[in-house]
Amino acid sequence: MSAHDDPYLIISSDCHAGLPTERYRPYLESRFHRDFDEFLAGRDRRREEMTRLGVRNEAFADRWFRENEEGLRGGWDTAQRLKELDGDGVAAEVVFPDADAVDSRTAAPFGVGLGLSGDQDPELGMAGAQAHNRWLAEFVSEHPERHCGVALLPVTAPVDRVVAEIRRARESGLGALMIPAMWAGQEPYHDRRYDPVWAAAAECGMPVLTHSGAAPRHEYGDHLGIYVSEVTWWPARPLWFLLWSGVFERHPGLRFGVAESGCWWLPNLLWFMDRLYLGAHGGKKLSPFEELRRPPHEYLDRQIFVCATNTKRRELAQRYEIGVDNILWGSDFPHPEGTWPDTRAWLRRTFHDIPVAETRRMLGLAAAEVFGFDTGKLAPLARRIGPTPAGLGQPADQAAVEASWARSRESGRHWLTDGDFPLLGPDHDFPLPEATR
Repeated sequence: MSAHDDPYLIISSDCHAGLPTERYRPYLESRFHRDFDEFLAGRDRRREEMTRLGVRNEAFADRWFRENEEGLRGGWDTAQRLKELDGDGVAAEVVFPDADAVDSRTAAPFGVGLGLSGDQDPELGMAGAQAHNRWLAEFVSEHPERHCGVALLPVTAPVDRVVAEIRRARESGLGALMIPAMWAGQEPYHDRRYDPVWAAAAECGMPVLTHSGAAPRHEYGDHLGIYVSEVTWWPARPLWFLLWSGVFERHPGLRFGVAESGCWWLPNLLWFMDRLYLGAHGGKKLSPFEELRRPPHEYLDRQIFVCATNTKRRELAQRYEIGVDNILWGSDFPHPEGTWPDTRAWLRRTFHDIPVAETRRMLGLAAAEVFGFDTGKLAPLARRIGPTPAGLGQPADQAAVEASWARSRESGRHWLTDGDFPLLGPDHDFPLPEATR
């Protein structure tokens, strides 16, 4: 088999699963059942609030559920899920909470899924997180080679309970941790109180992630544009809190990722932080950054990654600044803003002129290393369901493709390679073949 016909091993770094909310009851401690009933009773009110803000569109919701009823059951039904993943060519996935991003019918108890925030009631927050984590451990155990379950971690709770939940989640078979993007009045993530948490995560080999969703909606009124402008900023914010406070220096085994927030913002942020650390003119009046022992880009390459859901062409053009291995593609299944159920077509449109070797890293191999997937176990499945480079419209003459990106690749992080400006994009186009449009 030629490399051009060798199927891709695709791992989605951002998928979602969750029970219809009322079915979480058996996974909750009985002392929280009354609170759970009150939470369920507020579903209609919360849906109305989503509609008023504009996050929910009634006409779209009706059409989405009508046209995708069968596939959406894959949010909690294992057999249906595998059918949908196979259809998309996805061999494995990283599983975040909240399968339903339209009506929130699968919200984790007490809103601790994608809305996980530091201002939630600590008792209810931990109870809801543990209920979801118990169910998720069962869910991923049926095909553990294909799923990395992301445990919910209300990290602003008492530290001993947080560390205990990390270890319990790891022992149950879950492989990563999602912390609130917003600490909301609790201690910020630069605080040393969290050091035992970061140490436990590193010891257990569980990457820590934030995910878009939480935002101070009470500040936005009915202005949807404010929400969508900020919702991907909040999960990115912990990155610079952890970096500048020396968390990555003190815990070199800790891996940290930002999910479903794009990666278009990262090159300029990295440029800005590197220049300050390396003594750019604008920072000459500042004291040394004593918590760091290396420039920010080295921590990025060693410990930080981005789950770049539905990776955009613009972001791929920036990949030599971001770092190819720091971009982990995701489908966002089964959310409508993702690529499902047309993932293969999305991949063709997005990657048709990207070098095959780099595509393999971003579509799966880098994620396998971050989340600990066994590529040997996944290889037979990938050969059966994965799209090939030819199927993505990528030219057989890879030398020409590589050459077209040479100047952009050599410029890379231009502030480190003596370039004045970033060089983005290939020197000449490789149009998407008509047959694959």
